[in-house]
Amino acid sequence: MKKILLLLITTFLFNTSLLAKDYEVIRFAADPNYAPFAYKDSTGTLTGFEIDIGHAICAQLNVRCQWVESDFDAMIPSLNAGKIDAILASMTITAARQKVIDFSSEVFSSPTAMVFRAGTELSTGTAVGYLQGSTQEVYALKVLAGQGIKVVAYADQEQVYADLRTGRLQASLQDAQQAQSGFLRSPQGAGFVLGPIIESELMPSRSGIGIAKGNHELKALLDKALADLHADGTYVRLQEQYFPGVNMFSGQ
Repeated sequence: MKKILLLLITTFLFNTSLLAKDYEVIRFAADPNYAPFAYKDSTGTLTGFEIDIGHAICAQLNVRCQWVESDFDAMIPSLNAGKIDAILASMTITAARQKVIDFSSEVFSSPTAMVFRAGTELSTGTAVGYLQGSTQEVYALKVLAGQGIKVVAYADQEQVYADLRTGRLQASLQDAQQAQSGFLRSPQGAGFVLGPIIESELMPSRSGIGIAKGNHELKALLDKALADLHADGTYVRLQEQYFPGVNMFSGQ
């Protein structure tokens, strides 16, 4: 029995190595306006939690990462058109998306919350911004709009925050950890607060790497690499670097 198990493990690792040779480069879509997951540093270099995760995956697979910057709602069309190989951009795993693309195992898990100026109360006519194409869009259109709240879509998250600061918006709806560790820790976030976590089946919390439907080979590579990042401590190190004291992985 032990010999059979060893043979199966050896065969899996050998096959995974062969699959990796099919990829010299993995083209990842990334949204550079979504700190701390992906953003440009002072030198203009793309960095962030998911960028570092991507580089670690590529190192595990002995391939090169190529980052393709994109608006969030253009990523799935680009993937299905063959312009990129994968989406590593805080993309939540939803039933609707799983009809058109596949996903790797979980990269991280984070709920949704609103950001607004301290003392703000939402009421009919209040303007709330969200990232177009995001999971939050479904909630905004189906729930908030039904409450008489004005919902406004944006192509990138930084523009949402820009209009929140100027008062064009009274609140923004986004990933809670992105807001807490990005906008609210920046000078621009002074005077704003994070609202309560919003629990809704419309907004699942688990995010994965989006891949083309039926690309089982790439999924196997990515799943193996992600598992290795947990096993060797890389994931915990990056998690602590970007989200001190926060567990970003649900383990599901």
